[in-house]
Amino acid sequence: MNAVLCVTDQLADSEAWITHLHNRGYETNTTTFAKLASVSVNWQQCGLIVSQAIAKKLASDATGFQKWCRQLKAERIVVVGEYGPSLTMKCEFNGTTLQIRPSEDNWRFTAEVVARFLDGDQGTAAGDPSTFNLLRLARRVAGSDVTVMLVGPTGTGKEVLSRFLHNASPRARNPFIAVNCAAVPDTMLEALLFGYERGAFTGAHHPNKGIFRAADSGTLLLDEISEMALPLQAKLLRVLQEKEVTPLGSSKPVAVDVRVIATSNRYMLEEVKAGRFREDLYYRLNVFPLVTKALAERSGDILPIAVTLLAKHAGGFAKIPELSEDAIEKLESHDWPGNVRELENVLQRALVMSGGGRIDREHLMLDMHDMLQPVEEPTRRLQLAV
Repeated sequence: MNAVLCVTDQLADSEAWITHLHNRGYETNTTTFAKLASVSVNWQQCGLIVSQAIAKKLASDATGFQKWCRQLKAERIVVVGEYGPSLTMKCEFNGTTLQIRPSEDNWRFTAEVVARFLDGDQGTAAGDPSTFNLLRLARRVAGSDVTVMLVGPTGTGKEVLSRFLHNASPRARNPFIAVNCAAVPDTMLEALLFGYERGAFTGAHHPNKGIFRAADSGTLLLDEISEMALPLQAKLLRVLQEKEVTPLGSSKPVAVDVRVIATSNRYMLEEVKAGRFREDLYYRLNVFPLVTKALAERSGDILPIAVTLLAKHAGGFAKIPELSEDAIEKLESHDWPGNVRELENVLQRALVMSGGGRIDREHLMLDMHDMLQPVEEPTRRLQLAV
């Protein structure tokens, strides 16, 4: 979802909401209650943010709110109440509407929750300028069929970016299939990729069309391509050149139309120089290179990613515990050698230590020193709906 409409009447800090959403990559639009009927809808769908008072006016009759949402093509709605001592939230209408009362002293976390909630697809969480530049470039690449090579440290979101490329491409409605080349033995990977006929090898009792044909008309992600054995690299090169696969046990090639994305956590030219990766295959894959950065190099992404992970592990947006400002500062100042995977582990530990309540600085166990410190027994806070 790229468009958000803010009805500014009685919406506290409406300019701050608009600025924050714009900085999170949304096309922001504003209107007033009096001008709502004349809004020119030029988007396929949008998010809607309104004050609680205006939401009550829109719902003045039984079908009022639903009528306005259909007219505006609003798929996600945020109803903002008055500021309170702590953040409170409530989801309604199958999770499409979020009632929220912002915290008086922690507006940044509240705004981030809203920004992530309005992304109905729950796609790439971003807040750092370098990540937005990468996503803009990736969106341009997605419009073509060129092969993409994604390189970056482990745990920096290469598969997430691959899905973003697929979802932004003309192939979005077709299959997206990912295979981890490092997780499959070399003897099995060839059969997995290219398929096989019945009797091609011991145990091949039934034919299998393979992943390339399963991904036909869609996108195939070859994760950790640098782990692929040299003999199989030669066969992959031929498939990419000829755009056809020959199943094991067959002499008849089958045409395939697949967009290939390859990833690696290694510097590929060094792999080529060391003789571990074929030079011709490297240049066939490296048509358009994209590089993901370590999480410590894009600290602006930490809070958006943290909110997304909390929603995932807490059971939805309505159950997200509030991250205190001190906790946010602690997350943003850490160097994250394990990148997003380490961040996810830290947040899962925090959910346990906080007992589902507000997550404070002492609940974030970043290293062994933190784990050896005594932590007070969590007190559960009563979460009141708006």
